[in-house]
Amino acid sequence: MMDPNDTAQLLIQALPYIRRFTGKTVVVKVGGLPMTDPVRARSLAKDVLLLHSVGIRPVLVHGGGPQIDEQMRRAGKQPEFRDGLRVTDAETLDIVRMVLVGKINRELVSALNALEPVAVGVAGEDGRLLETQPLDPRLGFVGKVSEVRAGLLEALLDDGLVPIVSTVGAGKDGQPYNINADDAARAIAVAMGAEKIIYLTGVPGLLADPSDPTSLVQRLSPGEARRRIADSGVTGGMIPKLQACAEAVEGGVRSAHMIDGRDDHGILVELFTDSGIGTMVCEAGGA
Repeated sequence: MMDPNDTAQLLIQALPYIRRFTGKTVVVKVGGLPMTDPVRARSLAKDVLLLHSVGIRPVLVHGGGPQIDEQMRRAGKQPEFRDGLRVTDAETLDIVRMVLVGKINRELVSALNALEPVAVGVAGEDGRLLETQPLDPRLGFVGKVSEVRAGLLEALLDDGLVPIVSTVGAGKDGQPYNINADDAARAIAVAMGAEKIIYLTGVPGLLADPSDPTSLVQRLSPGEARRRIADSGVTGGMIPKLQACAEAVEGGVRSAHMIDGRDDHGILVELFTDSGIGTMVCEAGGA
């Protein structure tokens, strides 16, 4: 058990950060990997509820890559990716919608509402929250967000609720599209003028050497992030994450963070302590 004096020191350290972020929107993107563990899901729910309780306006955006992969293999389909993005034919799109909207979103809503009934699940295709355009014919039904109905999310926040968004969008004709959750979270954060966007990943952050967990890159500018992508220093699923971080900051979000979603209460450590964890992308002098 923590010494009471240590607890008091942590609360004192957190106070200026709580004051700074109260009333601000913080977008949290959670990938599928941390959500494969119910204990992690409950830890995440506690963190989000604490943010909500101190007056921060959290919006949770989720993907579900591992769960989609598993369901595809059960259906006899082999997952295929191009530059970190899932190739999505009509059958795969049905699986994506079933897993993201029907399963993971409901599980996250239930985890938070078990603590306090404040969570509301929203699919990106609901009310065309995430209006989408096709991204690349080679990817099939994969879209990029062209417009966010931020007012829908703002109304939920104003009503004291926590939106949990699954990342299936829709075109103007109603056609659903699979959206990369990293980019969807970026689009939401920019549209809402968020203070921060936090990506919960299955790794400590951006590693200079992917085989060396101690080679964490703690801070980057958007330009430096883009150079690492261009120089092939970043591969696989880290490409859309780092790209989304750079675009979020360039779009007006004060800072973007990639942290390990497997760590207990990583969100709170990142937001409310002097040390922080993971990789932060921000303009020079930002925080």
